[in-house]
Amino acid sequence: MLSQELRSQVQYVDVLVIGAGPAGMAAAIAAREAGVENLLVLERENDMGGILRQCIHNGFGLHRFKEELTGPEYAQRDIDRVKELGIEVRCGTTVLSVDGERFVTAVSREKGVQLFEAGAIVLAMGCRERPRGALATPGTRCAGVFSAGTAQKFVNLEGYMPGKRVVILGSGDIGLIMARRMTLQGAKVLACVELMPYSSGLNRNIVQCLQDYDIPLMLSHTVIDIQGRERLSGVTVAQVDQNRQPIPGTEKHFDCDTLLLSVGLIPENELSQQAGVEMSPLTQGAVVDDSLQTSREGIFACGNVLHVHDLVDFVSAESFKAGKAAADYVQGKARKGAYIALKDGEGVRGVVPQRLLKPEGEAQGVQVMFRPAGVYENATLCVMDGDREILRQRKRILTPGEMAELTLKPEHIASLSGADVTVCVKQ
Repeated sequence: MLSQELRSQVQYVDVLVIGAGPAGMAAAIAAREAGVENLLVLERENDMGGILRQCIHNGFGLHRFKEELTGPEYAQRDIDRVKELGIEVRCGTTVLSVDGERFVTAVSREKGVQLFEAGAIVLAMGCRERPRGALATPGTRCAGVFSAGTAQKFVNLEGYMPGKRVVILGSGDIGLIMARRMTLQGAKVLACVELMPYSSGLNRNIVQCLQDYDIPLMLSHTVIDIQGRERLSGVTVAQVDQNRQPIPGTEKHFDCDTLLLSVGLIPENELSQQAGVEMSPLTQGAVVDDSLQTSREGIFACGNVLHVHDLVDFVSAESFKAGKAAADYVQGKARKGAYIALKDGEGVRGVVPQRLLKPEGEAQGVQVMFRPAGVYENATLCVMDGDREILRQRKRILTPGEMAELTLKPEHIASLSGADVTVCVKQ
Protein backbone atom coordinates (compact mmCIF):
# COMPACT_ATOMS: atom_id res chain seq x y z
CA MET A 1 0.00 0.00 0.00
CA LEU A 2 1.21 3.50 -0.83
CA SER A 3 1.39 6.11 1.88
CA GLN A 4 -0.84 9.16 1.54
CA GLU A 5 2.24 11.26 0.70
CA LEU A 6 3.26 8.95 -2.15
CA ARG A 7 -0.31 8.63 -3.35
CA SER A 8 -0.42 12.38 -3.86
CA GLN A 9 2.57 12.10 -6.21
CA VAL A 10 0.93 9.60 -8.56
CA GLN A 11 0.21 10.99 -12.02
CA TYR A 12 -2.77 9.53 -13.87
CA VAL A 13 -2.29 8.90 -17.60
CA ASP A 14 -4.96 7.58 -19.95
CA VAL A 15 -2.47 5.74 -22.16
CA LEU A 16 1.13 5.13 -21.09
CA VAL A 17 3.54 3.83 -23.75
CA ILE A 18 6.81 2.24 -22.61
CA GLY A 19 9.47 2.68 -25.29
CA ALA A 20 10.00 5.33 -27.99
CA GLY A 21 11.42 3.12 -30.71
CA PRO A 22 9.41 2.52 -33.89
CA ALA A 23 6.81 0.45 -32.01
CA GLY A 24 6.28 2.91 -29.19
CA MET A 25 6.13 5.93 -31.48
CA ALA A 26 3.60 4.24 -33.79
CA ALA A 27 1.42 3.21 -30.83
CA ALA A 28 1.51 6.74 -29.39
CA ILE A 29 0.66 8.30 -32.77
CA ALA A 30 -2.30 5.95 -33.21
CA ALA A 31 -3.58 6.63 -29.68
CA ARG A 32 -3.38 10.40 -30.16
CA GLU A 33 -5.06 10.20 -33.57
CA ALA A 34 -7.81 8.15 -31.93
CA GLY A 35 -8.53 11.04 -29.56
CA VAL A 36 -6.42 10.32 -26.46
CA GLU A 37 -5.15 13.64 -25.07
CA ASN A 38 -3.70 12.41 -21.76
CA LEU A 39 -0.86 10.41 -23.30
CA LEU A 40 2.73 9.83 -22.20
CA VAL A 41 5.71 7.94 -23.66
CA LEU A 42 8.64 6.86 -21.47
CA GLU A 43 12.01 6.05 -23.08
CA ARG A 44 15.19 5.00 -21.27
CA GLU A 45 17.54 6.23 -24.03
CA ASN A 46 18.28 9.93 -24.44
CA ASP A 47 16.72 10.08 -27.90
CA MET A 48 13.70 8.66 -29.69
CA GLY A 49 14.13 6.21 -32.54
CA GLY A 50 15.34 3.03 -30.86
CA ILE A 51 17.59 0.71 -32.84
CA LEU A 52 16.86 2.60 -36.07
CA ARG A 53 19.28 5.33 -35.05
CA GLN A 54 22.25 3.05 -35.72
CA CYS A 55 20.82 1.33 -38.82
CA ILE A 56 22.26 3.67 -41.44
CA HIS A 57 21.76 1.22 -44.31
CA ASN A 58 18.76 1.54 -46.59
CA GLY A 59 15.89 -0.88 -47.19
CA PHE A 60 13.41 0.54 -44.67
CA GLY A 61 9.94 1.86 -45.50
CA LEU A 62 9.26 0.00 -48.74
CA HIS A 63 5.93 -1.38 -47.48
CA ARG A 64 4.78 1.59 -45.44
CA PHE A 65 6.07 4.59 -47.38
CA LYS A 66 6.59 2.94 -50.80
CA GLU A 67 10.14 4.28 -50.91
CA GLU A 68 13.53 3.15 -49.67
CA LEU A 69 14.81 4.90 -46.54
CA THR A 70 17.68 4.49 -44.10
CA GLY A 71 16.87 3.65 -40.48
CA PRO A 72 17.36 7.23 -39.20
CA GLU A 73 15.23 8.59 -42.06
CA TYR A 74 12.43 6.15 -41.22
CA ALA A 75 12.61 7.00 -37.52
CA GLN A 76 12.64 10.74 -38.22
CA ARG A 77 9.28 10.57 -39.96
CA ASP A 78 7.69 9.18 -36.81
CA ILE A 79 9.65 11.57 -34.58
CA ASP A 80 8.34 14.49 -36.64
CA ARG A 81 4.78 13.17 -36.37
CA VAL A 82 5.09 12.70 -32.60
CA LYS A 83 6.22 16.30 -32.25
CA GLU A 84 3.55 17.56 -34.63
CA LEU A 85 0.86 15.90 -32.52
CA GLY A 86 2.33 17.32 -29.31
CA ILE A 87 2.83 13.93 -27.67
CA GLU A 88 4.85 14.14 -24.47
CA VAL A 89 7.93 11.89 -24.57
CA ARG A 90 10.21 11.65 -21.53
CA CYS A 91 13.59 10.38 -22.70
CA GLY A 92 16.29 9.33 -20.25
CA THR A 93 13.56 7.73 -18.13
CA THR A 94 13.85 4.10 -17.05
CA VAL A 95 10.73 2.18 -16.07
CA LEU A 96 11.52 0.16 -12.95
CA SER A 97 8.27 -1.73 -12.47
CA VAL A 98 4.81 -2.35 -13.89
CA ASP A 99 2.12 -4.23 -12.02
CA GLY A 100 -1.07 -5.91 -13.17
CA GLU A 101 -3.16 -2.96 -11.98
CA ARG A 102 -1.29 -0.70 -14.41
CA PHE A 103 0.74 1.09 -11.73
CA VAL A 104 4.15 2.15 -13.06
CA THR A 105 7.32 3.29 -11.30
CA ALA A 106 10.01 5.09 -13.30
CA VAL A 107 13.13 7.10 -12.59
CA SER A 108 15.13 9.77 -14.41
CA ARG A 109 17.97 12.13 -13.60
CA GLU A 110 15.81 15.21 -14.08
CA LYS A 111 12.64 14.15 -12.25
CA GLY A 112 13.84 11.41 -9.89
CA VAL A 113 11.30 8.73 -9.00
CA GLN A 114 8.00 9.05 -10.86
CA LEU A 115 4.77 7.19 -10.13
CA PHE A 116 2.04 6.66 -12.71
CA GLU A 117 -1.38 5.09 -12.81
CA ALA A 118 -2.51 4.30 -16.34
CA GLY A 119 -5.86 3.61 -17.91
CA ALA A 120 -4.03 1.48 -20.49
CA ILE A 121 -0.41 0.55 -21.05
CA VAL A 122 1.32 -0.28 -24.32
CA LEU A 123 4.47 -2.37 -23.86
CA ALA A 124 6.94 -1.50 -26.64
CA MET A 125 10.35 -2.19 -25.09
CA GLY A 126 11.84 -3.94 -28.13
CA CYS A 127 14.39 -6.75 -27.88
CA ARG A 128 18.03 -7.42 -27.06
CA GLU A 129 20.68 -9.66 -28.55
CA ARG A 130 21.46 -13.12 -27.23
CA PRO A 131 24.88 -12.90 -25.51
CA ARG A 132 27.90 -15.20 -25.66
CA GLY A 133 27.04 -16.63 -22.27
CA ALA A 134 23.88 -18.19 -23.70
CA LEU A 135 25.94 -20.16 -26.23
CA ALA A 136 28.39 -21.87 -23.85
CA THR A 137 31.10 -21.71 -26.52
CA PRO A 138 34.43 -23.02 -25.15
CA GLY A 139 37.48 -20.79 -25.12
CA THR A 140 39.03 -17.80 -23.43
CA ARG A 141 37.15 -14.66 -22.45
CA CYS A 142 39.34 -12.30 -24.46
CA ALA A 143 38.57 -8.93 -25.99
CA GLY A 144 37.27 -8.90 -29.55
CA VAL A 145 33.98 -10.79 -29.09
CA PHE A 146 31.00 -8.52 -29.73
CA SER A 147 27.32 -8.87 -30.44
CA ALA A 148 26.60 -7.70 -33.98
CA GLY A 149 24.39 -4.87 -32.74
CA THR A 150 27.11 -3.60 -30.40
CA ALA A 151 29.59 -3.57 -33.27
CA GLN A 152 27.03 -1.72 -35.38
CA LYS A 153 26.69 0.94 -32.70
CA PHE A 154 30.47 1.32 -32.44
CA VAL A 155 30.90 1.74 -36.20
CA ASN A 156 27.80 3.77 -37.11
CA LEU A 157 27.26 5.97 -34.06
CA GLU A 158 30.62 6.16 -32.30
CA GLY A 159 33.08 5.91 -35.18
CA TYR A 160 35.13 2.97 -33.84
CA MET A 161 36.17 -0.14 -35.78
CA PRO A 162 35.95 -3.29 -33.64
CA GLY A 163 38.62 -5.10 -35.67
CA LYS A 164 40.16 -5.89 -39.06
CA ARG A 165 39.77 -9.66 -39.53
CA VAL A 166 36.26 -10.79 -38.73
CA VAL A 167 34.30 -14.03 -38.35
CA ILE A 168 30.53 -13.81 -37.83
CA LEU A 169 28.70 -16.51 -35.87
CA GLY A 170 25.05 -16.70 -36.81
CA SER A 171 23.26 -15.41 -39.88
CA GLY A 172 20.68 -13.09 -38.37
CA ASP A 173 19.95 -9.93 -40.30
CA ILE A 174 22.13 -7.70 -38.12
CA GLY A 175 25.08 -10.05 -38.61
CA LEU A 176 24.56 -10.15 -42.37
CA ILE A 177 24.33 -6.38 -42.57
CA MET A 178 27.47 -6.00 -40.44
CA ALA A 179 29.35 -8.34 -42.80
CA ARG A 180 28.80 -5.76 -45.52
CA ARG A 181 29.40 -2.79 -43.24
CA MET A 182 32.72 -4.10 -41.92
CA THR A 183 33.83 -4.89 -45.48
CA LEU A 184 32.99 -1.38 -46.67
CA GLN A 185 35.00 0.02 -43.74
CA GLY A 186 38.08 -1.94 -44.82
CA ALA A 187 37.89 -5.06 -42.67
CA LYS A 188 38.22 -8.58 -44.07
CA VAL A 189 35.18 -10.73 -43.24
CA LEU A 190 36.42 -14.30 -43.46
CA ALA A 191 33.13 -16.21 -43.09
CA CYS A 192 29.60 -16.16 -41.76
CA VAL A 193 29.04 -19.37 -39.78
CA GLU A 194 25.51 -20.70 -39.21
CA LEU A 195 24.57 -23.63 -36.97
CA MET A 196 21.35 -24.44 -38.84
CA PRO A 197 21.15 -25.82 -42.40
CA TYR A 198 19.46 -22.56 -43.45
CA SER A 199 20.05 -18.88 -42.81
CA SER A 200 18.03 -17.08 -40.15
CA GLY A 201 18.16 -13.82 -42.11
CA LEU A 202 16.25 -12.40 -45.06
CA ASN A 203 17.24 -13.77 -48.46
CA ARG A 204 17.83 -10.26 -49.80
CA ASN A 205 20.44 -9.70 -47.07
CA ILE A 206 22.20 -12.95 -47.93
CA VAL A 207 22.49 -11.77 -51.53
CA GLN A 208 23.34 -8.11 -50.91
CA CYS A 209 25.58 -8.53 -47.86
CA LEU A 210 27.37 -11.85 -48.42
CA GLN A 211 27.19 -12.98 -52.03
CA ASP A 212 27.86 -9.52 -53.47
CA TYR A 213 31.09 -9.37 -51.45
CA ASP A 214 32.16 -13.01 -51.88
CA ILE A 215 31.78 -13.73 -48.16
CA PRO A 216 31.21 -17.48 -47.62
CA LEU A 217 28.12 -18.63 -45.72
CA MET A 218 29.00 -21.86 -43.89
CA LEU A 219 25.70 -23.58 -43.10
CA SER A 220 25.56 -26.42 -40.54
CA HIS A 221 28.75 -25.12 -38.92
CA THR A 222 29.54 -23.51 -35.58
CA VAL A 223 32.43 -22.06 -33.60
CA ILE A 224 33.79 -24.72 -31.23
CA ASP A 225 36.73 -22.82 -29.76
CA ILE A 226 37.79 -19.22 -29.17
CA GLN A 227 41.53 -18.52 -28.83
CA GLY A 228 43.41 -15.54 -27.44
CA ARG A 229 44.55 -14.11 -24.13
CA GLU A 230 44.24 -10.33 -24.04
CA ARG A 231 42.77 -10.11 -27.56
CA LEU A 232 41.07 -12.67 -29.81
CA SER A 233 43.64 -14.35 -32.04
CA GLY A 234 41.52 -16.96 -33.79
CA VAL A 235 38.51 -19.26 -33.77
CA THR A 236 37.98 -22.90 -34.70
CA VAL A 237 34.91 -23.79 -36.76
CA ALA A 238 33.49 -27.28 -37.30
CA GLN A 239 30.63 -28.82 -39.22
CA VAL A 240 27.71 -30.15 -37.14
CA ASP A 241 25.51 -33.22 -37.58
CA GLN A 242 21.71 -33.45 -37.50
CA ASN A 243 21.83 -33.20 -33.70
CA ARG A 244 23.90 -29.99 -33.99
CA GLN A 245 26.96 -31.71 -32.54
CA PRO A 246 30.44 -31.01 -34.00
CA ILE A 247 31.71 -33.66 -36.41
CA PRO A 248 35.31 -34.69 -35.58
CA GLY A 249 37.75 -34.11 -38.43
CA THR A 250 35.82 -31.16 -39.93
CA GLU A 251 37.58 -28.48 -37.89
CA LYS A 252 38.85 -25.34 -39.66
CA HIS A 253 40.89 -22.57 -38.06
CA PHE A 254 40.53 -18.85 -38.83
CA ASP A 255 43.09 -16.26 -37.75
CA CYS A 256 40.97 -13.28 -36.72
CA ASP A 257 40.83 -10.46 -34.19
CA THR A 258 37.03 -10.07 -34.06
CA LEU A 259 34.10 -12.43 -33.59
CA LEU A 260 30.62 -10.97 -34.09
CA LEU A 261 27.65 -12.84 -32.62
CA SER A 262 24.37 -12.74 -34.51
CA VAL A 263 22.65 -15.61 -32.77
CA GLY A 264 19.14 -14.39 -32.12
CA LEU A 265 17.11 -11.67 -30.45
CA ILE A 266 15.24 -11.90 -27.15
CA PRO A 267 12.18 -9.74 -26.39
CA GLU A 268 12.78 -7.38 -23.43
CA ASN A 269 9.94 -8.80 -21.35
CA GLU A 270 11.08 -8.28 -17.76
CA LEU A 271 8.41 -5.60 -17.25
CA SER A 272 5.77 -7.79 -18.91
CA GLN A 273 6.57 -10.58 -16.48
CA GLN A 274 6.43 -8.18 -13.53
CA ALA A 275 2.91 -7.26 -14.59
CA GLY A 276 1.88 -10.92 -14.51
CA VAL A 277 1.33 -11.11 -18.25
CA GLU A 278 1.04 -14.64 -19.66
CA MET A 279 4.10 -15.41 -21.78
CA SER A 280 4.57 -17.64 -24.82
CA PRO A 281 7.53 -20.05 -24.65
CA LEU A 282 7.73 -20.00 -28.45
CA THR A 283 7.81 -16.27 -29.20
CA GLN A 284 9.22 -15.39 -25.75
CA GLY A 285 6.75 -12.51 -25.82
CA ALA A 286 3.29 -11.99 -24.38
CA VAL A 287 0.24 -14.04 -25.28
CA VAL A 288 -2.15 -11.59 -26.97
CA ASP A 289 -5.56 -11.48 -28.57
CA ASP A 290 -6.28 -10.01 -31.99
CA SER A 291 -6.38 -6.48 -30.54
CA LEU A 292 -2.88 -7.14 -29.10
CA GLN A 293 -4.21 -7.05 -25.54
CA THR A 294 -2.32 -9.33 -23.17
CA SER A 295 -3.80 -11.60 -20.50
CA ARG A 296 -3.85 -8.51 -18.22
CA GLU A 297 -6.79 -6.32 -19.11
CA GLY A 298 -5.74 -2.90 -20.37
CA ILE A 299 -2.12 -3.92 -21.05
CA PHE A 300 -1.16 -4.23 -24.72
CA ALA A 301 2.08 -5.35 -26.40
CA CYS A 302 3.50 -4.71 -29.84
CA GLY A 303 6.70 -4.73 -31.89
CA ASN A 304 9.75 -6.79 -31.05
CA VAL A 305 8.80 -7.12 -27.39
CA LEU A 306 5.86 -9.22 -28.61
CA HIS A 307 7.67 -11.25 -31.27
CA VAL A 308 10.79 -10.52 -33.30
CA HIS A 309 9.94 -9.01 -36.69
CA ASP A 310 11.89 -9.01 -39.94
CA LEU A 311 10.89 -5.52 -41.09
CA VAL A 312 10.22 -2.31 -39.19
CA ASP A 313 7.31 -1.63 -41.57
CA PHE A 314 5.50 -4.58 -39.98
CA VAL A 315 6.42 -3.35 -36.48
CA SER A 316 4.80 0.00 -37.24
CA ALA A 317 1.65 -1.56 -38.71
CA GLU A 318 1.21 -3.81 -35.67
CA SER A 319 1.89 -0.96 -33.25
CA PHE A 320 -0.62 1.38 -34.87
CA LYS A 321 -3.17 -1.33 -34.16
CA ALA A 322 -2.06 -1.67 -30.52
CA GLY A 323 -2.23 2.09 -29.95
CA LYS A 324 -5.71 2.28 -31.44
CA ALA A 325 -6.84 -0.68 -29.31
CA ALA A 326 -5.46 0.97 -26.15
CA ALA A 327 -7.36 4.15 -27.04
CA ASP A 328 -10.55 2.15 -27.58
CA TYR A 329 -10.08 0.48 -24.20
CA VAL A 330 -9.82 3.71 -22.20
CA GLN A 331 -12.67 5.25 -24.21
CA GLY A 332 -14.97 2.32 -23.41
CA LYS A 333 -15.04 1.08 -27.02
CA ALA A 334 -13.34 -2.28 -26.52
CA ARG A 335 -15.01 -5.12 -28.37
CA LYS A 336 -16.71 -7.91 -26.44
CA GLY A 337 -17.25 -11.54 -27.30
CA ALA A 338 -15.93 -15.06 -26.81
CA TYR A 339 -12.25 -15.93 -27.15
CA ILE A 340 -11.04 -18.83 -29.28
CA ALA A 341 -7.51 -20.22 -29.06
CA LEU A 342 -5.28 -19.89 -32.14
CA LYS A 343 -2.60 -22.60 -32.06
CA ASP A 344 0.51 -23.77 -33.87
CA GLY A 345 0.02 -26.78 -36.07
CA GLU A 346 2.53 -28.85 -38.02
CA GLY A 347 5.28 -26.72 -39.57
CA VAL A 348 4.29 -23.58 -37.66
CA ARG A 349 6.13 -21.95 -34.77
CA GLY A 350 5.03 -18.97 -32.67
CA VAL A 351 1.72 -17.89 -34.15
CA VAL A 352 0.59 -14.36 -33.15
CA PRO A 353 -2.05 -13.56 -31.98
CA GLN A 354 -2.73 -16.59 -29.81
CA ARG A 355 -6.39 -15.73 -29.17
CA LEU A 356 -9.15 -14.69 -31.55
CA LEU A 357 -12.20 -12.73 -30.44
CA LYS A 358 -15.47 -13.80 -31.99
CA PRO A 359 -17.27 -10.52 -31.30
CA GLU A 360 -20.86 -9.99 -30.35
CA GLY A 361 -21.13 -7.41 -33.14
CA GLU A 362 -19.54 -7.09 -36.54
CA ALA A 363 -16.40 -9.18 -37.08
CA GLN A 364 -13.09 -7.70 -38.23
CA GLY A 365 -10.27 -9.20 -40.25
CA VAL A 366 -7.20 -10.49 -38.39
CA GLN A 367 -3.63 -10.63 -39.63
CA VAL A 368 -1.82 -13.74 -38.37
CA MET A 369 1.99 -13.96 -38.31
CA PHE A 370 4.34 -16.84 -37.49
CA ARG A 371 7.71 -18.43 -38.25
CA PRO A 372 7.78 -21.61 -40.34
CA ALA A 373 9.37 -24.45 -38.38
CA GLY A 374 11.56 -25.43 -41.35
CA VAL A 375 12.18 -24.82 -45.02
CA TYR A 376 9.22 -25.76 -47.23
CA GLU A 377 8.88 -25.49 -51.01
CA ASN A 378 5.53 -25.43 -52.84
CA ALA A 379 3.69 -25.87 -49.56
CA THR A 380 0.15 -25.01 -48.52
CA LEU A 381 -0.85 -22.97 -45.50
CA CYS A 382 -4.07 -24.17 -43.95
CA VAL A 383 -6.23 -22.73 -41.19
CA MET A 384 -8.40 -25.31 -39.45
CA ASP A 385 -11.47 -24.57 -37.31
CA GLY A 386 -11.46 -27.84 -35.42
CA ASP A 387 -11.65 -30.38 -38.27
CA ARG A 388 -13.01 -27.87 -40.79
CA GLU A 389 -10.68 -26.09 -43.18
CA ILE A 390 -11.57 -22.40 -43.46
CA LEU A 391 -8.56 -21.07 -45.39
CA ARG A 392 -5.97 -22.49 -47.78
CA GLN A 393 -3.07 -20.59 -49.37
CA ARG A 394 -0.33 -21.84 -51.67
CA LYS A 395 3.23 -20.70 -50.84
CA ARG A 396 6.22 -21.17 -53.15
CA ILE A 397 8.76 -20.99 -50.33
CA LEU A 398 8.58 -20.85 -46.54
CA THR A 399 11.70 -20.44 -44.40
CA PRO A 400 12.30 -19.68 -40.71
CA GLY A 401 14.36 -16.64 -41.69
CA GLU A 402 11.30 -14.81 -43.02
CA MET A 403 8.05 -14.18 -41.17
CA ALA A 404 5.00 -15.73 -42.81
CA GLU A 405 1.60 -14.10 -42.67
CA LEU A 406 -1.99 -14.67 -43.65
CA THR A 407 -5.21 -12.76 -43.18
CA LEU A 408 -8.42 -14.15 -41.72
CA LYS A 409 -11.26 -12.19 -43.29
CA PRO A 410 -14.31 -11.02 -41.29
CA GLU A 411 -16.37 -13.86 -42.75
CA HIS A 412 -13.78 -16.38 -41.48
CA ILE A 413 -13.99 -14.95 -37.95
CA ALA A 414 -17.79 -14.81 -38.04
CA SER A 415 -17.97 -18.47 -39.08
CA LEU A 416 -15.80 -19.84 -36.24
CA SER A 417 -17.47 -22.67 -34.36
CA GLY A 418 -15.81 -22.05 -31.01
CA ALA A 419 -13.32 -24.92 -31.36
CA ASP A 420 -9.58 -24.25 -31.33
CA VAL A 421 -8.23 -22.78 -34.57
CA THR A 422 -4.95 -24.20 -35.89
CA VAL A 423 -2.50 -22.91 -38.48
CA CYS A 424 -0.46 -25.62 -40.22
CA VAL A 425 1.76 -26.27 -43.24
CA LYS A 426 0.87 -29.09 -45.61
CA GLN A 427 2.92 -30.45 -48.50
